[in-house]
Amino acid sequence: MATYQTVSEVLSGCDGSVLIINGVNGGTYIHGLANQTLINGLVQRNVSHLTLILAYDGSGNTPDVVSSAGDKTSYTTAITTGNTYITDNPV
Repeated sequence: MATYQTVSEVLSGCDGSVLIINGVNGGTYIHGLANQTLINGLVQRNVSHLTLILAYDGSGNTPDVVSSAGDKTSYTTAITTGNTYITDNPV
């Protein structure tokens, strides 16, 4: 099967999730969300997205992110930050 995106393209598409998670954690990105439930939902969706992308293994027309030698630190750190944020800010 053909892969339609490269690892670099897929990871670049994750940069927004990193910015959102880090922004919420740093208090600079709330974007009009009214309560902690909505904020935690936003963070969780972005954590889930990053987790899914980092699990791409080259099957099903996805690039092999798992085996890629590229630096994924910003994405794994954002996942940890997001999970910690949700734990520290319960509903």
